[in-house]
Amino acid sequence: MSHVFPRHCHIQYPTAVAADGCFLIDENGKRYFDGSGGAAVSCLGHSNERVKEAVKSQVDQLSFAHTGFFSSEPAEKLADLLIEHAPGELQRAYFVSGGSEAVESALKLARQYFVERGEIERKHLIARRQSYHGNTLGALAVGGNAWRREQFAPLLIDVSHIAPCYEYAERSSDESISDYGQRVAQELENEILRLGPESVMAFLAEPVVGATLGAVPAVDGYFSTVREICDRYGVLLILDEVMCGMGRTGHLFACEADGISPDILCIAKGLGAGYQPIGAMLCTSKIYDAIASGTGFFQHGHTYLGHPIAAAAAHAVLCEILENDLIGLVSQRSEFLQSRLQAHFGQHPNVGDIRGRGFFWGLEFVSNRETKEPFDSSLKLASKLKNAAFKEGLVCYPMPGTRDGKRGDHVLLAPPFVATDDELEGALQQLVSAVEKTLAN
Repeated sequence: MSHVFPRHCHIQYPTAVAADGCFLIDENGKRYFDGSGGAAVSCLGHSNERVKEAVKSQVDQLSFAHTGFFSSEPAEKLADLLIEHAPGELQRAYFVSGGSEAVESALKLARQYFVERGEIERKHLIARRQSYHGNTLGALAVGGNAWRREQFAPLLIDVSHIAPCYEYAERSSDESISDYGQRVAQELENEILRLGPESVMAFLAEPVVGATLGAVPAVDGYFSTVREICDRYGVLLILDEVMCGMGRTGHLFACEADGISPDILCIAKGLGAGYQPIGAMLCTSKIYDAIASGTGFFQHGHTYLGHPIAAAAAHAVLCEILENDLIGLVSQRSEFLQSRLQAHFGQHPNVGDIRGRGFFWGLEFVSNRETKEPFDSSLKLASKLKNAAFKEGLVCYPMPGTRDGKRGDHVLLAPPFVATDDELEGALQQLVSAVEKTLAN
């Protein structure tokens, strides 16, 4: 009997014992193509020698030094490299152990920034429906994933949620794409005015919505309007790139595709590529200087901040991405992945939308393509599809609740940047088989 507390108590999970490039291998020798990189994590696959050697070398040199007493060379080098390539005026990096911690840190920093400036009335947060920002209580509160929030709602802080930029399902038939984008962006200004501009501290959004919506980018012009609205009312813009950042969308930082930069940015997942748990919160010098010239102390922290081994691994990951131009490769090969998705699913009667950027794609399933009507939630389509794909030897990321937290199903694909065309085609063939078997039942 296992003493591990699993994610699901009624599922017997196979044991992963090895990995080979883009494949995971269980105790029976079965190989699984990592078509979602776990959860958009394993961007370099599982066998990168440079990253493995960086971890081993750092273990020999220095395994841990608490940031209440020391900085470390790996953390300093990683911060320098990130800021060198960061968009806009981002100037400082705060290293944590994952995405939820990065978002929690961003929320606390936003609040302390205004406290240090004497604007203590700024306390309200605005985020979007059908978003996901993490599973700690603060991150869960700003997230708009109804299913994850429901049972914990009494514990969550009050956060305003406006519409996502979800053109496929929420644009009206008589509305242009541009008009739609401006309408949903306007919801931000409307909510700021409703709450009182002097009381709002930040707006939080994913540039490309990941787990909850399934790789949904905003329409052109949406984020530039959001940026203008935030600037108009002195509201901080926090972007969550935990899932979509670090080259995943064909840009090192996903917001670059929208031509904007945030005041605070959160990254994780692809930053460590699965070789070590690490995340980061980046902020502008304006925000940092408000703390530095005030109390001088960010009232936050965790034991494993800036962990030397994690930072060394992330530095090696970032060097691999930059020096081998994997971002350019992802951008270039995105056309291949999109074309093969269209070839396999573009005319499928139950695939309503194929969307994404780079190596970050989603398929939304519907019972009727014309009406865009989702399948009945009682069918548990996403769960069945996940199981069917896994039997085929494909790890992918199906999720229910696409439309409103209960209705709708999608599958998210986020393969390693180093996957070959043959490997990608093989994975899509497995997905085709899984979809056919799932819908046949």
